[in-house]
Amino acid sequence: MDQTAWRRREFLCVAGLGVCALAVGSPGWGDSASGPREARLREVRFYKALSGGRIQCEVCPRTCRIADLERGYCGNKENRGGTYYSLVHSRPCAVHVDPIEKKPFFHVLPGTLAFSIATAGCNIECHFCQNWQIAQFRPEQVRSIWLPPEEVARKAEESGCRTIAYTYSEPVVFYDYMLDTAVEGNRRGIRSVVVTNGFINQEPLRRLCREVLAVKVDLKAFTEDFYRDVCRGELKPVLETLRRLVRWGVWTEIVVLVVPTLNDDPEEVRRMSQWIAEELSPSVPVHFTRFHPAYKIRDLPPTPVKSLERCRDIALQEGLRFVYIGNVPGHEAENTYCPRCGRVVIGRVGFQIIQMELRGGRCSTCGEEIPGIWS
Repeated sequence: MDQTAWRRREFLCVAGLGVCALAVGSPGWGDSASGPREARLREVRFYKALSGGRIQCEVCPRTCRIADLERGYCGNKENRGGTYYSLVHSRPCAVHVDPIEKKPFFHVLPGTLAFSIATAGCNIECHFCQNWQIAQFRPEQVRSIWLPPEEVARKAEESGCRTIAYTYSEPVVFYDYMLDTAVEGNRRGIRSVVVTNGFINQEPLRRLCREVLAVKVDLKAFTEDFYRDVCRGELKPVLETLRRLVRWGVWTEIVVLVVPTLNDDPEEVRRMSQWIAEELSPSVPVHFTRFHPAYKIRDLPPTPVKSLERCRDIALQEGLRFVYIGNVPGHEAENTYCPRCGRVVIGRVGFQIIQMELRGGRCSTCGEEIPGIWS
């Protein structure tokens, strides 16, 4: 067996049990990575040299200025003698085969599988982070395996996956691994989808969009205060990312995790919905999903279903055509409805498709076009 092949034990530990089974705090770089790790470092594409051996990262809006032998905010890239290296290229700490609906993408190849990967690190810190065990840790603190882009593409094909998904943590911080893998996937006819916070600069995004099929953006809230105080990030760059994705013709879906008392104000939801309808498109799917206590926010209850329904009602009132409720399996708002005749065109329970009434991307009852990527 060659050095890139998975041992069965590693596949079960890292892939078969999913993100929650990862061992945080186990020896860095993982048991299956062979050879000197310095030989496996990859230079980052988007950065510039500064004086005195310092560099400036240009992947995300933080534009960290980093001294020699130091790292930026995300913690998974390092300046070594004026060259900026990714420490996580080809080293995922989470690998799993998921329904694409889990991402969630509801208008992209419904009923298909996505080969999902993630590395350690993030460029913001949401206090409600659901996958904080990998997103808020450095590479040395999580177990990883050696899985280069060509192996990801091959295993995705062998697993019957139509797409490769960059998800769980924040793919912007493993940008080079994501981009190289998307290129390899395209060579095999396996497309890529990105699940991101949207906190990325224009040029890296532009280059990525040449290789990916669809992007789902987590819009955390619609106020700068929330982004600053609860996420240690900024709203404005995320809105710019959304504008660019739609302008460049990349299929885009939005998820809003509704956190009780923090971002569920009806007027805020109304302003957000108006902005999406006017600045993006009424046809951009929006998912209002249920919060569960996690990471630093454990004193709030799960989002009441009525709050999610109120958010959805407001978004529909403001003209959005495809509005969903997530993390409430069996709710009728998991379905896709034809905006003209109101019939169910895609019926769902959780991540399972139970009804498909699309014909060539149109409602089989009235013929209305339902935007999305259906084949």
